[in-house]
Amino acid sequence: MPRCQGHYSNSFLLYLFASFFICLKALGSSMSNGLNGHYQCAETELNSTEGELFLSEAFKVILEEAVHKATDVKEKVCEWKDPDQLRDVLDLELRDHGETHQQLLQRVRDVAKHSVKTNHPRFFNQLFAGVDYHALTGRLLTETLNTSQYTYEVAPAFVLMEDVVLRKLRSLVGWAEGDGIFCPGGSMSNMYAMNVARYWAFPQAKTQGLWSVPRLAVFTSQESHYSMKKSAAFLGIGTENVYHVKVDESGRMIPEDLEAKIVHAKSQGAVPFFVNATAGSTVQGAFDPLDRIADISESNGMWMHVDAAWGGSVLFSKKHKHLVAGIERANSMTWNPHKMLMAGLQCSVILMRDTTDLLMRCHCANATYLFQQDKFYDISLDTGDKSIQCGRKVDCLKLWLMWKAVGSQGLANRVDMAFANTRYFVEKLKKREGFQLVSEPQFVNVCFWYIPPSLRGKENSADYKDKLAKVAPIIKERMVKQGSMMVGYQPLDGRVNFFRMVILSPQLTQSDLDFCLDEIERLGRDL
Repeated sequence: MPRCQGHYSNSFLLYLFASFFICLKALGSSMSNGLNGHYQCAETELNSTEGELFLSEAFKVILEEAVHKATDVKEKVCEWKDPDQLRDVLDLELRDHGETHQQLLQRVRDVAKHSVKTNHPRFFNQLFAGVDYHALTGRLLTETLNTSQYTYEVAPAFVLMEDVVLRKLRSLVGWAEGDGIFCPGGSMSNMYAMNVARYWAFPQAKTQGLWSVPRLAVFTSQESHYSMKKSAAFLGIGTENVYHVKVDESGRMIPEDLEAKIVHAKSQGAVPFFVNATAGSTVQGAFDPLDRIADISESNGMWMHVDAAWGGSVLFSKKHKHLVAGIERANSMTWNPHKMLMAGLQCSVILMRDTTDLLMRCHCANATYLFQQDKFYDISLDTGDKSIQCGRKVDCLKLWLMWKAVGSQGLANRVDMAFANTRYFVEKLKKREGFQLVSEPQFVNVCFWYIPPSLRGKENSADYKDKLAKVAPIIKERMVKQGSMMVGYQPLDGRVNFFRMVILSPQLTQSDLDFCLDEIERLGRDL
């Protein structure tokens, strides 16, 4: 696939995100109160024609800076500047009077130029990369239509579309029936699951508060996403009541320790009610043994949730869906199509096996000004009361349009290609002197150390780990400032800083993967 096909830059998202800022720069403080509370427009306010002209010209800039250049391997992943320098370049100050047409176009250029190009062939830093053309078109349309997903009245096409997409996703899990909703990210999806699980176990918590509920216990692996602790804190369960279960060397939950932690929680007077299993952990890409965890959850009367925000997309692949064997036994799951499927930020769902309307009963507030019961259409189509939000962005269109374009097989091919590229990279890495895997990859996360020549053969020296810990941060700083590529790093469970490379985008070629090894070697050779 040519580099210019199938991908846009995430910098375009920054344009959308910055639209409010641009409008403020254009209008300044030109809206002033007139007689009888009416507003009078200052001369600097853009009229409709001028606004359309600006939008048209700005889009040309976006196509050049945030699409064409961002996918060019000869361009930098990021034009790095220190914060003080970047503030000056962007001219972030908001003033009383608006700026000229040309000044505003320059603002768009500057924002695009100095943003990280996440669809660049050498961006390996996050669990998302690249942008699908059809998904991007969906994002453009929803931003333009600017509606909320809460009622059929204001979002008829999208309410019906969300239902179809959720049904299709649930069918991939193995649920013929169930429920779900699009959420603003995986962390929120996980919080929904924990809140619904508490309502399932103790429905009085919704009306009577926390005093009516015993001390509750949550179980999750040591390498699970931090949103489990945040959810427990936000919901009033308490972070000290989150029990972290041990993992093996590859990062998979150890079922025997889960059983031991449940017994321990009960001995402390806590009531176990929620188990979170991970399908594709953030660092190592680990998949917990779901069938075994389901056995334990069922025997203890607990809600089983699977955080498959990262790994859920393997359900499309016949070759790799065995990684989530047993997921159909879970009560709920989180899935982020904006990651491996490249639907674009944000696109996250909470899916549930429940058929008793738990999601609605747990969250509804029955606002009569929005969810009137005597509407002229089927009020079951008003899904807003399932959500803890009122205004809710339309996140289903980008996934639906992309899915319509490439089909389930096209999405499966995307998953399989990521695995194939990962295998190629690991094979090359193992043959390179100075590179060492942290663990054998289960997914498309490759964790490894680069050991510079000065440290080779000195593994038994007293300061070896201290010196090795400094290697990845220094190389990361050099690659970011030079703009050659971007790869993340972190320590983990006593293992000092190592690189975590995410091999995701189908835009990648083998030469890009070769370049990554060459570049790390070049940047760290003198350490």
